[in-house]
Amino acid sequence: MLHRLPTIFFGHGNPMNALEQNAYTEAWSALGLRIGKPKAILSISAHWFVPGMGVTVSTAPRTIHDFGGFPRDLYQVQYPAPGAPWLAQRVQSLLAPLPVVLDESWGLDHGTWSVLRHVYPQADVPVVQLSIDARQPATFHFDLGQRLAPLRQEGILILGSGNLVHNLGAYAWGAAQPQPYDWALRFEAEARERIQAGELQSLVQYERLGADAQLSIPTPDHYLPLLYTLGAQQSDDGIVFPVEGFDGGSVSMLAVQVG
Repeated sequence: MLHRLPTIFFGHGNPMNALEQNAYTEAWSALGLRIGKPKAILSISAHWFVPGMGVTVSTAPRTIHDFGGFPRDLYQVQYPAPGAPWLAQRVQSLLAPLPVVLDESWGLDHGTWSVLRHVYPQADVPVVQLSIDARQPATFHFDLGQRLAPLRQEGILILGSGNLVHNLGAYAWGAAQPQPYDWALRFEAEARERIQAGELQSLVQYERLGADAQLSIPTPDHYLPLLYTLGAQQSDDGIVFPVEGFDGGSVSMLAVQVG
């Protein structure tokens, strides 16, 4: 029997992390070495946030450059990981009777490949993406994480990719290492405490957590992938935060490893 893999939420931050060697990317690389290669990866990325549920079924998912205004080199990056139609079908069965479309049009967006380029640089682990249904409340996404949890026992790494704090309206563009905003620090600290204390329902109901949460999560797309990771938690799982830091003062790079 396969041992139970952890599930990890990555704060992916700036797409340029795909090309850079910094404290974040070095920590991502170290995580890949510690975990070893899973049978496959199921990624839930902030950047496939659409009205509906789909799972990629292509055997060779394309690398999507879903951003603008970055250096030419970033658009040349390819992450040619194979797909895993068998995993897509397994996800579909675990989430039944919810309608999950086997999708051939999407691929791997930068929420997935900018991180995996460091975690598994050989692109030799099959990857499937599951969309985030933008029509559904946070409770729905947490519940999906619970339903997907059996994959961890089947050699599948469940990966959430977003940012716990993600406010681009407050981002210090062009500033060199700006200090994080007080509200960002407070909300990240509160979220960490609640995760460690097992107070997960309070994080599902994040809109009730006050002004700091509202500033930290002005839109849900980058926050919801965390709820898939927390939903897949088992009662005996430990919690660690293998990556820390802030980018631009208003983007948390915190990673949360469950198990």
